[in-house]
Amino acid sequence: MNNEMAENGLTEQTLKGEVRRVVYASQDGAYSVLRVVDAKNKEQTVVGAIVGAYEGQGIDLKGKWETHKEHGRQLRVSEYKFTLPTTSEGIKRYLASGLIHGIGKEFAERIVNKFGSETLDILDNYSARLTEIPGFGKKRLEMVRKAWREHAKEREIFIFLQSLGVSLAYCRRIYKKYGEHTPAFVRADPYKLAEDIDGIGFIMSDNVAKSLGIEGTDPRRLRAGVVYTLNRLSESGHVCYPEEEFLKYTAELLNIDEKDSVTGLGEALKEGLAVIDAVSDDEGIPPRMVYKTQLHTAERELSHLIGKIAGAKRHRGEATQRIDYRPAVNLSDEQHTAISAVGHHPLNIITGGPGVGKTTVVGDIVRRASIAQLKVYLAAPTGRAAKRLSESCRRNASTIHRLLKWDPEKRKFVYNTQRPLKCDVLIIDEVSMLDVPLALFLFRAVSPGTTVVMVGDSDQLPSVGPGTVLMDLIMSGVAQVTHLSRIYRQDSQSRIITNAHAVNSGRLPDLTPVPKNVFSDFYWIEQENPERVISIIGEMAKERIPRRFKFDPMRDIQVLTPMNRGNCGTKTLNDALQEILNPETMRGPHLVFGEKKFRYGDRVMQIRNNYDKKVFNGDMGRIIHIDPKNKMFKVKFEDKIAEYEFVEADQIVLSYAVTVHKSQGSEFPVVIMPILTQHYIMLQRNLLYTGMTRAKKLMVLIGSRKALSMAVNNARMEPRFSQLRARLKELGRKF
Repeated sequence: MNNEMAENGLTEQTLKGEVRRVVYASQDGAYSVLRVVDAKNKEQTVVGAIVGAYEGQGIDLKGKWETHKEHGRQLRVSEYKFTLPTTSEGIKRYLASGLIHGIGKEFAERIVNKFGSETLDILDNYSARLTEIPGFGKKRLEMVRKAWREHAKEREIFIFLQSLGVSLAYCRRIYKKYGEHTPAFVRADPYKLAEDIDGIGFIMSDNVAKSLGIEGTDPRRLRAGVVYTLNRLSESGHVCYPEEEFLKYTAELLNIDEKDSVTGLGEALKEGLAVIDAVSDDEGIPPRMVYKTQLHTAERELSHLIGKIAGAKRHRGEATQRIDYRPAVNLSDEQHTAISAVGHHPLNIITGGPGVGKTTVVGDIVRRASIAQLKVYLAAPTGRAAKRLSESCRRNASTIHRLLKWDPEKRKFVYNTQRPLKCDVLIIDEVSMLDVPLALFLFRAVSPGTTVVMVGDSDQLPSVGPGTVLMDLIMSGVAQVTHLSRIYRQDSQSRIITNAHAVNSGRLPDLTPVPKNVFSDFYWIEQENPERVISIIGEMAKERIPRRFKFDPMRDIQVLTPMNRGNCGTKTLNDALQEILNPETMRGPHLVFGEKKFRYGDRVMQIRNNYDKKVFNGDMGRIIHIDPKNKMFKVKFEDKIAEYEFVEADQIVLSYAVTVHKSQGSEFPVVIMPILTQHYIMLQRNLLYTGMTRAKKLMVLIGSRKALSMAVNNARMEPRFSQLRARLKELGRKF
C-alpha cells in the first residue's frame, strides 16, 4: 500500500544523484527540467523550480513522483540542495564546467581518467600525485593547486547560495562582491543584493529572503519593497507619485495590507531611500508626492541649473545679431523667428513635426554662429540621431554621453559643474528623448552664458526614462519656444509625411492602395489575423521589400511594434525574424542565456546603460563574434565594438523588432509596423505618430482599420507624475 501511495505521488520521496543534463531552465528560475542519474546509474527526469544546476553537479532532491501523459514518469521537486558529485563521469563534468580556473574539458578528462571517483579526494589531500599524469609539470601543478584552493573557499558558499535559489552566474557576482563574508551578509539582509549586485532585483532577492524564512511583513522587506515600487514607477516614466496612490500600489505589488505600506514608506524615509515633497503650482494645495531620493535630488538640481541658464542676463548667442548674413535658402516667417530667437534668448526650443524644416533652421543657426566666430557643439541622445544631425549640418555631432566623456576610474562624467563644456552655442537634437537623469548630466556641463538650442517633436512619445522634460520646458515658460508647422520640404508630397501629419491632427492616414506599377513610400496592408501578420512581416522583410526596393533586410529594415508581449509583440516577432533572417544553419556559434538565444550576426539592442563599455540603453548593433571556449562575445555598435562575457547577455535583446518607445531618436530607411486590436492598451495617437515618423524612405503598416482608428482617436496621454514644470514656473517668476 505504501509503495502504491509513493508511486502515485501521494507521499514525498527523496532522490540523490548527479545532474546529467539541464534540459530546460527558465530565466526567472520558476521552472526547470533536469535529467538526473541516480545511485543505480539510472536516468530520472525531475521538474520544478530548481535554480543554478549545471552538468556534473551532485544534487539531493525531495518531491512527489507523477506520470506525465507525454513525458512519462518524473519527480516534481519541492526541496533540493546541491552537493559534490561522486561518480567519475559526474566529477569530469563538474571539473570541466568552468567553475575552476585553469581546468578545462581536456585537463578534467585527463585527471579523472587517472584517478576516477577518487579525484576530488586527490585534489583535496594529495595534489602532488597530479604529476603522475603525463605532461603535468610543476608549473601546471601549482596553477591547479592554487585554483583548487581558491575554489574550496568558494564551494561551500556557492552551495549555500544555490540552496537559496541563486543561479551559478549570480553566485559568482555575489562572491566577487562579498567574498568569504557572503553568508553573513546575505543572512543579515538579502534585500541588499538588489542594491549591490548588477542584475539582481527585488524579485530575486525576495525569493532568497523567503528561502531564509523572512516574513512578508518584515521591515527589511517592506523597506526594499518601497524602493522596488519606486523603481517600477520610474520605469513607467514617473519621477514621483501621489502618496495615497503610491501606498495602494505598493500594497498591491507586495501583497500586503496598506498599513504595512505605510510602515515600509516610513522605513524608507528614515533610511534616506525615499522623499516626500510637494511643490506649489498656483492651482490649490499641492499633493504630497513620493520620490526615490536620487530622482528628487535630480529634479531639484535640474530645475536650478535650467533656471540659471534661462535667467542669464547676457549670452554668447547674441553675437549672431551683429553679423551681415544672408540665408542660402528662402526661409518661412516661422523659420526666421526660430533663427532670430537664438540671438535674443539664452534657452530656445524649436519644435515641430516631420518635414517642417527643423533641419534647415539648425543648419542656418550653425552657419550664423560660425560667421560670428562662436564655438558650436552638436549632440543628440542616440548614436543614430547624432549621425543624422552630423550629416545634415556637415559638422561633427556626438551623443550626449560621448560629449560629456565618461571617466571609468572616477565613475562620473568628465564635464560637469566644475568643468563645463567650452562652447558658445550648444544644439541638442531629439530632445523628446531627454529624461530627467540625462538632462541633469547635460545641464550640469552647461555654464551660464552659453546659448542652448533644443530641437525636437513635442507630439512624439515622451522619453523612455522618467519625466517629460521637453513638455515641461515648453509649458513652464522659461524657454523661448518656436513651433514650426508649415511642411517645408521639397518632398512634402511624401505619403509618410502627409500621413504622419494627418494622424497627428486626429485624421486617419490615406490608405488608398498603390497601383502595382507605381512606387510609393507608404503602404497599407489590411490583415487582422496575428499569425498571418507575422508571416507577412517575415515575407516582406526577407523577400518582397529587398526585391522591389533593394533594401538590405539586416541593415535597412526595422520592425516596430506597440508592445513587448502578445502574438505580435517584440518577443514573438524577434524569435520569428531570427529564424527567417539569421537561421541557425547559416552561421557559426551561438550562445544561450536563460530563455534567450543569440547567434553570430544577430541584430541586438542594449537595454541598460553600461558606462564602462560606453554603450547605453537603446544602442543597436550586430553580434560579430562568439567565443564559446572563453565564454565571451562582441557586438559592433554604430561607433564602437563592445566585448561581453556570456553572463552579461542579460544586457542585450534581439532587435529585429523593437517597441516604438525604444525606437525614439532613431530613423530607419524602412519601417514595418503591425497595428492590431490586441495592442489596444497601447493604441494611442502619439505612439502611431512616433512609429510612422521613424521611417525615412518606406513605411509599411499592417493590421486592422479598427485598430488604426482606435489609435488615431485616442489622444489621451497617460499621466506622468513629475514636479519639474512647477519648479520651473516658480523659478521663471524670478526672471
